[in-house]
Amino acid sequence: MANQLSKWLLPVSACTLLSACLSTPPTHFYVLEPLSESPPPSTTTETKRQIGIGPVSIPALLERKQIVTRLPDNSVNIAEFHQWASPLKDNVAQVLTHNLATLQTGDLIRAYPWSAYGAVDYRVIIDIIRFDANPEQAVNFEARWSIMNEKNHTLISNGHSKTEHRLDDSSYPSTVKALSKVLSEFSQELSIALGKIK
Repeated sequence: MANQLSKWLLPVSACTLLSACLSTPPTHFYVLEPLSESPPPSTTTETKRQIGIGPVSIPALLERKQIVTRLPDNSVNIAEFHQWASPLKDNVAQVLTHNLATLQTGDLIRAYPWSAYGAVDYRVIIDIIRFDANPEQAVNFEARWSIMNEKNHTLISNGHSKTEHRLDDSSYPSTVKALSKVLSEFSQELSIALGKIK
């Protein structure tokens, strides 16, 4: 009798397990996109400034692989099946470095840590306070930044940036696209600040 029962339970268990696997949605992975414009060829013969980007910090809440969105009741949604393809802090730093290399064609832009390239002339330190979305509304970006002279360790410039970008829809692809957009706008702000340094 026990043998017959186990023979009956095995197929039922297998079917249940298979059903559970089939019902699990696939995980989608996302990356932030940098500016797509190719920089124009540089014609200057002057020595280029070396500018280091970083370190970049993000809120502890965002230091996870899942994409985080804020809900109207001050709670958050952590999307188990919509994740960053690489650590978010690294992706943000890579995009900012790429964007500034595109915008600052007269400078050499290095990502933190840049020890392999030697010393830099200036360092841009970025502390991101908000980098998230309210579904069906907008993405929010807020950061404090400082530009330091690395040769004499003095503060050259600093600022507080706050930006909002409306969402086309509440989908995760739309959210990631809008987050890339606010990073592009922030990069342009940093580029203007760097351009004022002589």
